[in-house]
Amino acid sequence: MKLTRQGHAFTEIVLEAFKFSGLLTTEGDRITELYGLSSARWKIIGALERSDTPLTVPQIARVMGQTRQAVQRLVDIMHRDGLLDFITNPKHKRAKLVTLTSAGKGVYKQLEQQQVPWANQHSSQIDEKDLEITLATLKKISEKFET
Repeated sequence: MKLTRQGHAFTEIVLEAFKFSGLLTTEGDRITELYGLSSARWKIIGALERSDTPLTVPQIARVMGQTRQAVQRLVDIMHRDGLLDFITNPKHKRAKLVTLTSAGKGVYKQLEQQQVPWANQHSSQIDEKDLEITLATLKKISEKFET
């Protein structure tokens, strides 16, 4: 069986996404190093900060596209480091809700101050419409895997 033209293009997108993911992780690790964090921990902080409500570990894992076990390990470490707190979940006896502590919110705000100029710089030479199309396309592809 041969790849269709769409299948070939999709495969190239997947390969480029793998490369891009690695580059983003390296950049994120560089940005977060000053705070003793990593890209993975930044993603957890970001998922919580961007959510309107506290999240459970499985919910954080879904937002991040990671396994629950990997997120649980990081959440436990970040809780021990004073960045996250657990609160009672009225909808589930065992699955606690995770929330940012004031220290966690402070780290997020400091990272945001570095991320904003970084994002502006790296997007300045790319047409806004191209960025919007890329985002919409990536969201469509992600939805195929989430269902």
